[in-house]
Amino acid sequence: MRSIFRYTSFLLAVTFIASAVSCSSSASPSEPEPQNTEVTTAAVTEEETTEEAVPAMAVTGGIVKGNFYDANGKLLVSSEVQDDGSVKRVYEKEYAVPFANIITEMSAGYDTTFDEVLMTENPVSADSSYAYPVGQSIQLTLDADKQKAIYEYMDEKKIKGSCVVLRSDGSILSQVSYPAYDPTTVKDQKYDEDLAWGEVGNKAFQNYEPGSCFKIMSEVIADKHGIYEQWDEGEWDFGGTPIVNWDHETNKNSYPMSRSLYWAFVSSSNIFFAKTFDQIGVDGVLDDLETMFHFGAECDIPCDFGDIENNVEIYCDDDLRRTAFGQSYVLTCPIYLAALGREAVFGDMVRPFVFKNIVDTNDGKTVIGEGSKSGDVIASIPEAYRQGLKDGMIGVASETGIYPPEGYTLYAKTGTAETWFDDDFLYITGAIVNEKDDPKASYTDYSNYGEKGSYSIVLQVQNPSELGYSFAIHASALYGDIINILLK
Repeated sequence: MRSIFRYTSFLLAVTFIASAVSCSSSASPSEPEPQNTEVTTAAVTEEETTEEAVPAMAVTGGIVKGNFYDANGKLLVSSEVQDDGSVKRVYEKEYAVPFANIITEMSAGYDTTFDEVLMTENPVSADSSYAYPVGQSIQLTLDADKQKAIYEYMDEKKIKGSCVVLRSDGSILSQVSYPAYDPTTVKDQKYDEDLAWGEVGNKAFQNYEPGSCFKIMSEVIADKHGIYEQWDEGEWDFGGTPIVNWDHETNKNSYPMSRSLYWAFVSSSNIFFAKTFDQIGVDGVLDDLETMFHFGAECDIPCDFGDIENNVEIYCDDDLRRTAFGQSYVLTCPIYLAALGREAVFGDMVRPFVFKNIVDTNDGKTVIGEGSKSGDVIASIPEAYRQGLKDGMIGVASETGIYPPEGYTLYAKTGTAETWFDDDFLYITGAIVNEKDDPKASYTDYSNYGEKGSYSIVLQVQNPSELGYSFAIHASALYGDIINILLK
């Protein structure tokens, strides 16, 4: 057997790939449950890693597919030539599981999305004696060691869900989804619907209800329309199913009250924002969501890894009211929420991306083509409405009990989302901001990013009851631990 492309560096792409997979909508209760697939979240043992475990794929188009590297040049995926002349994908053991559901062809990941780049002949032959030319390689923006550390932390704590970390230039540092699977033990390396969308699918790129994290947008919309006070009864009964605040029972002696916009955001009042949207009306709300946040049914965000689809549909007054706190027909993915967190603290939303460079397969270091544009602004909060939101997010952050290190400021919004799943989903969306950060800076590499850089972080917990959590604030310690992993 001959092995090729086993070098130490990274690569990415220049244009968006038309075949990219889109951020999917949340499944409905009527859809069949995905069948179980025999996969494992544990690292594969030497005994499990056999040549027979993964059949070889036939060489396509006379090109042997190029490699994937992380932002620091660490090899993630390569190709291996078999004795019969066929080729299989080889996943670096240390990173195989943490990256499985975002890279592999089995999960409709980057190996599919960037196929055109990987199957374009490398300008310099990797092996003149080899029967086929080799493809270019891609350097991702992802940090393999941080990805692995966060995945192992979620595994240790048994946090079913996802964690997305975005740098201030829009590059994705980590995109963790738990549980994942060991790609080296899967018998077929081709696309598998269950691996893509089942229990081990990429939850960071799937659409669900965002719950109260949506109030980041609602707060700005309220500010824009000059709505700073609302009468809050704790329970708003207008006929049909009433809208209630999360503390309407535990804190009932405090109601009714006159609630300010600031305290409505910090205390996460559903009623304040439901009444606000009711007063503004459908057209005003949808227009503000589109123009300030690039959010809406017609506001897909083309990214190099696929399209982010944000869904909001309003059929009646009740839908409008519940949209204000991220329920009813509101769906988005954690990657979008990370971009929203970035916009909340810096004022501009930038397009998320993972494609850093195209690199020479011979060494994995020599850049032969540029990747996606960094700092690509796609929406902005007007200057007049930025400070109120930042003050509110600092207020929420203070409630978490997380104390950032000197030189950093923590901004946060918690969210509890009712879904059709057996459990609610909990979110913490926010950012740890370095006072030295220049949000307009671009980077040729990320080796020194931690010295001045900031991070937008989204933690999604899909199994809170198993962990003993009822509200998102209960997950604060988990969020704090992830911050420590990043800043370590």
